[in-house]
Amino acid sequence: MAFGIFAVLFGFIFLLLKMSWPIFEKEGLSFFVINEWNPITHEYGALAFIFGTILVSLLALAIALPMSIGSALLITEIANKRIRKVLGFLIEMLAAIPSVVYGLWGLFVLVPLLKDPIEPFLLKYFGFLPLFQGMPIGTGILAASLVLSIMIVPTIASTCREIFLTIPKIYKEGALALGATKWEMITLTILKGSVSGIFGASILGLGRAIGETMAVTMVIGNRPQITASLLSSGQTMASLIVNEYAEASWGLHTSALMAIGLTLLLVSLLMNSLTRIIVWRVERKYRGSR
Repeated sequence: MAFGIFAVLFGFIFLLLKMSWPIFEKEGLSFFVINEWNPITHEYGALAFIFGTILVSLLALAIALPMSIGSALLITEIANKRIRKVLGFLIEMLAAIPSVVYGLWGLFVLVPLLKDPIEPFLLKYFGFLPLFQGMPIGTGILAASLVLSIMIVPTIASTCREIFLTIPKIYKEGALALGATKWEMITLTILKGSVSGIFGASILGLGRAIGETMAVTMVIGNRPQITASLLSSGQTMASLIVNEYAEASWGLHTSALMAIGLTLLLVSLLMNSLTRIIVWRVERKYRGSR
């Protein structure tokens, strides 16, 4: 049964590769660097969707990570027992909310707030930066990243909480006995000792962010383009598949969508592998310093 798991994985990859092979015969490896997607003229390229997927996922992780670490520290080290139980329950409930509900909340609550007054404020005071240029339409990369960051907070926060609880209590008491403040104790004994674990929690959050579909599709604007502005519309690989799979006829269009699915799998594996390498190096450096 254990080897059956590997058989399923390789069979899945083989099926994706087989069904996407016609588009690779036509475009070759240039499929990954072409910034064009037009089913009418049979022009297919994945670059804009790869860019959108990586940008939205990394931005969501950058927003969610401080929130998750702060929530985990509040639950484990700062709040009293009664509040800890309530906060822990609320964070776990966030993970149980369906992604389509997050999408509806983003579409009817977050997007209007971004359209007015948040994005006009960013344009007025930070419009000189390439990140905040364009029209305040509400939907776009920023909206998708914010919704996605809230969705991955429970995953990262729950993992960080379990990691922080594994730090021996004697280390914390020893730091306080030596005259460290509460914040110094948290920094030196908890955060520094949990660096590799926090990276591991980030891997889990990033894995969900890369493959998220419905919530992102509803608020990202679904326009394939490479842009530096967070206020512009974009599109991820997952949102492309959910938007076009129903109307795709057998042929190059279907093959291109399968190639996008294969690319999504490869990007996910690549980013997770790079993150695990970083975890390994940080952990080795930390052990060497001890």
